Amino acid sequence: MPGAAIISCCITMQANISPKLREQFSAIKLAIFDVDGVLTDGRIYYSDTGQESKAFHTQDGAALKMLQSTGVQVALITGRESKMVARRAKELNISYVYQGVADKADALQQLEKQSGINRCLMSHTGDDLADLVLFRDVSMSISVPGAHPHMQEAADYVTTTKPGMGAVREICHLIMICQETWSGALERYKE
Repeated sequence: MPGAAIISCCITMQANISPKLREQFSAIKLAIFDVDGVLTDGRIYYSDTGQESKAFHTQDGAALKMLQSTGVQVALITGRESKMVARRAKELNISYVYQGVADKADALQQLEKQSGINRCLMSHTGDDLADLVLFRDVSMSISVPGAHPHMQEAADYVTTTKPGMGAVREICHLIMICQETWSGALERYKE
């Protein structure tokens, strides 16, 4: 009974969320994600010809689409510039993509203006020290296993799932559970 397993997983996740975390996840209107080390496992591959490649988890992508279907917007803010990130963002209909960002606080200010969403309704998921400025400026900070220890210590929540292997799916799932939109989003897949 696969449906029973999904329901059991949702109940377990709900039970493990403190009231403070539930309140934080409930307030998110825009979820920001770093790319390398969050949407990917952080490794970058180069071929002999200099071509770069990285891997994105399909389940993270499906969860991002599902989250957006509930009205929560998504943004990517990354220090590196990559055609692969632009392509992945386009595939997932992510409107706000900031690449090659030297100052993530600047990107956040632009995002706030462009989206019309106050930063007190935003979360940021990051893994390295360049993301620390965003941790201070948004309402909820999230990190991942393997992130810089300072990032994990500063985070409101650290995923149990590894980056590039479903960590983003876990975050999207928790947002939907806390906002009570998970069942409705799931129903769309059953139809």
